[in-house]
Amino acid sequence: MPRFRWLIATALFLASCLSFFDRQVLSVLAPVITSDLRMDNIAYSWVVFAFILSYSVMFTVGGWIIDRIGTRRGLALSVGLWSLASLLHAAAHSPFQLGVFRFLLGIGEGGCFPGAAKGVLEWFPKNERAVAMGFATAGGSAIGAVIAPPATAWIVLRVGWRGAFLMTGIIGALWLLLWLSTYSRPRESQVVSGAARRYAAQESEASPALAVPFTALLKLRQVRGLVISRFLFDPVFYFYMFWIPQYLSQARGVPLQRIGELTWIPFMALGVSSVLGGWVSDRLVRSGLAVDKARKSILVASALLTPVSILAVFAQNVETAILLMSVLMFAHGFWITNYMTTIGDLFSSSVVATVVGLTGTAGGIGGFLTSLIIGRVVQSVSFTPVFIAAGVTYPICVTILFFAIQEIKQIDLQPTALTGNSKALL
Repeated sequence: MPRFRWLIATALFLASCLSFFDRQVLSVLAPVITSDLRMDNIAYSWVVFAFILSYSVMFTVGGWIIDRIGTRRGLALSVGLWSLASLLHAAAHSPFQLGVFRFLLGIGEGGCFPGAAKGVLEWFPKNERAVAMGFATAGGSAIGAVIAPPATAWIVLRVGWRGAFLMTGIIGALWLLLWLSTYSRPRESQVVSGAARRYAAQESEASPALAVPFTALLKLRQVRGLVISRFLFDPVFYFYMFWIPQYLSQARGVPLQRIGELTWIPFMALGVSSVLGGWVSDRLVRSGLAVDKARKSILVASALLTPVSILAVFAQNVETAILLMSVLMFAHGFWITNYMTTIGDLFSSSVVATVVGLTGTAGGIGGFLTSLIIGRVVQSVSFTPVFIAAGVTYPICVTILFFAIQEIKQIDLQPTALTGNSKALL
């Protein structure tokens, strides 16, 4: 099976798709659940906080675990745990119980994207990596978010909001069976030929496995730039994920069925641009452009597009507002694909899940801090300041990345190189 690596990418795509489907269910059902459990915006913000808190911590811990126990077992553990948490959501009868189950969901989901990034790096060489990364991570998450609103709205109108959570848990169990029967590292695969194994692993297995401590990684200027920028831009994505249905319901009076018909559109734009952003980036590399220039030019272009989304809050009708929100999500697809691929370009497969985890934890910290702020701003002012802040974040982040990463190329993480390479350190 010479294209077996794309079957692996499809399994990773389905994992990230399921991850975002599971977390998006609460967002779509927020108007119904908050009414049923008698929650206001501040109580809802604490439930969102519980998920992002555990998710952000487990992003680093999950990445660290996956780098040590392997992609196959690590992702199986992650998906199994969050599928159980999804099932438990159906039993929630108070805001506190909902927050506890949300916290458990975040513990499971924290390992998803470090594991997906590691799986791509293990199976794909550099000239195919960006499109595979976009497909398996951002593309999958976007499609999950696209499917969730209409599917969830359809289910809740027939079997209630608890049935939606039961469904996501069952789907997770089915994915687990697929994963355990499919995944292995290229050198261990009994399905592909020796030539295919060597092609898939020509770079990811060329470097020795290293146990690099967090402190050594955080001393790297590149890691700090990646961490700081994600601390700033992840809250924008969390806002779009968790608060847009609330915005449509409270600020524009949109009913639940119409929310299900509209909120998938920005995430569809994200899904398309995630894969397209990887394809364009890989195409630039294959045409002879340096990896550094290819990744950075797409990061700049996408960052400059995001301020257009500020106009959404001033749009006269809800359809125009959704279109303007979709502009930011379209730009985010190009951005996140090349951001994640840059991490793979900078670090070997032995530590890439850990580095992805560190950045995800930073983004989660930014997310749960801002979720509490958003709840109070929305309650006392409006959604307008939040949309303005979201629109100006990415240009700030791309500036930070340019100062932190002078050239995108793999960093030598041997102890002698780390201590003697002044260019890697501030």
